[in-house]
Amino acid sequence: MDTRPFRSVLYIPGSKERALEKSTGLATDAIIFDLEDAVAVDEKANARKLLAEKLQVLDYGARAKLVRINALSTEWGAADLEVIAEARPEAILLPKVDEAAHVEALARLLDASPETAETRIWAMMESPLGVLNAAEIARAPRMAGIVMGTNDLAKDMGCRFRTDRLPLLSALQLPLIAAKAVGIVAVDGVYNAFKDEEGLRAECEQGRDMGFDGKTLIHPAQLAVANAVFAPSEAEIDLASRQIAAFDDATARGEGVAVVDGKIVENLHIVTAKQVLAKAEAIAAMGE
Repeated sequence: MDTRPFRSVLYIPGSKERALEKSTGLATDAIIFDLEDAVAVDEKANARKLLAEKLQVLDYGARAKLVRINALSTEWGAADLEVIAEARPEAILLPKVDEAAHVEALARLLDASPETAETRIWAMMESPLGVLNAAEIARAPRMAGIVMGTNDLAKDMGCRFRTDRLPLLSALQLPLIAAKAVGIVAVDGVYNAFKDEEGLRAECEQGRDMGFDGKTLIHPAQLAVANAVFAPSEAEIDLASRQIAAFDDATARGEGVAVVDGKIVENLHIVTAKQVLAKAEAIAAMGE
């Protein structure tokens, strides 16, 4: 599994030169360079050419870089992949993934090009069929992550938008479980009201508590909230450090458990504690 943080995953239109340049300095853990929904039909050819050029000359540092192409079933998908291959993309985000066969088809195309020999695949989980097939999709070749497409998913399910997202919870959890089962990244869907900071915070907290690694974002104004919510707090870091120290002391005494703040600490808690510290270290390495 990728050990970099994925607290914030920002969509950037591949057709917007200024946005592509500005995003090199944004405090986002990952970027989805979008050639699909964010690009008008008559701009798609220009967008893929511009994006390929910029990816080869701009420095995005340690940020994870994903390119969302159009679905291979469309008239633009194959051309997107052919042009973007010149930039040796880190990962391709494939939309409209309904079954593992969609990922396998992309993997074969990546296998055929030396420029994409190391390119990984992320899948958009945005349809009821994709959710039902999440386990096999997560195990498909080159898979490295999933992104929830909650707007399309809600549309296809016919469910209503609620602040608690109760109608979507099962559809969110199935792909999340599939991703965790094979150790790939899982990122929550977007929050549409980009000026509603409190609403965003509540949805980020819900996604974090469910187990998502981070959240996809549609505007730079959302970065600070997502980065804060999906990062370990000072209290969590302190507790993790004390748990590890106490467990080490207990082990040295030949004991299998320790007690911290009146609670039993076993080996399983130490696994979680070490994950907390590793995430904090990875965030620090990003420059925060």
